[in-house]
Amino acid sequence: MNILITGIHGFVGSNLTKSLSKKHCIYGLDIISPSKEGVHTTFSWEDMDTYRQPFTPYQQETAKLLHHIDTIIHLAGKAHDTKNRTQAQEYFDINTGLTKKVFDFFLQSNAKKFIFFSSVKAAADFVVGDVLTEEVIPTPVGPYGESKIAAEEYILSKKARWANRKEVYILRPCMIHGPGNKGNLNLLYKVVQKGLPWPLGDFENRRTFTSIDNLCYVIDGLISKDIPSGIYHMADDEALSTNELIALMCEAMGKKPRIWKVNKGFMTGCARLGSVIHLPLNLERLQKLTETYVVSNAKIKAALEIGRMPVRARDGLEKTIRSFQQ
Repeated sequence: MNILITGIHGFVGSNLTKSLSKKHCIYGLDIISPSKEGVHTTFSWEDMDTYRQPFTPYQQETAKLLHHIDTIIHLAGKAHDTKNRTQAQEYFDINTGLTKKVFDFFLQSNAKKFIFFSSVKAAADFVVGDVLTEEVIPTPVGPYGESKIAAEEYILSKKARWANRKEVYILRPCMIHGPGNKGNLNLLYKVVQKGLPWPLGDFENRRTFTSIDNLCYVIDGLISKDIPSGIYHMADDEALSTNELIALMCEAMGKKPRIWKVNKGFMTGCARLGSVIHLPLNLERLQKLTETYVVSNAKIKAALEIGRMPVRARDGLEKTIRSFQQ
């Protein structure tokens, strides 16, 4: 197939390129367009408009290439800014605005499948009950989740134009990790690597992650199999606590875990102060590190007709941690 991936130079886009280019012809779309191994051509966002009215020879060639796209994977977006330095409108301009642009292109193109990377934060900022499923009524908190749910709503509002002739998948992954990832797991690793004690041991939590290998497996399934359109949550099978994650990092480094159970109230006060004077530990980061956030992957596994994900949560996390060491 001919597959167009937006945001192809990002962490997920780079990994999907490595995985999918073994069997498919990959095209990219990004704000930058350097050559990339495994990518035939990288388009600009302006090329989405030239598809309609090709004037120059370049625009005509671009339109010809875009005409043969079979599947669009929309990754491009504004990531959650835990330092709260991003203006709210920027999330909507990028996460909602760009999604509208590329989905409108999809509707009038020959492509048959569209995969939109939303987020579990579009469904809920925190989990009520034991596990987050697709049946939850979305209640996002903050511009990141709100901009993602707005993009989802736009896609669903156009259902009359794509139902029965195209397949549309809204994927809501929880925290994605793997080699090359530089998110909160990397920050946590650096704390452990320095031998600093982990002072949040008093927080008991469980949370699920998404291994990039499991994610690539699911995307390949959505592309190659006849899967019903819909919203699908994405997560590994097992949930781990932050304390277990710290122990796993120490094990990979050959160190003994230094987990301190400092009083929750005291640490919350420190994080509150950090939010005011911009310290590394603020209330939002404290929540991310200690919240219980378990996501169900039962629906996507049922659609793919599999009993479990190919990579165990601990194995995927260990692979990510060892990549930090390199």
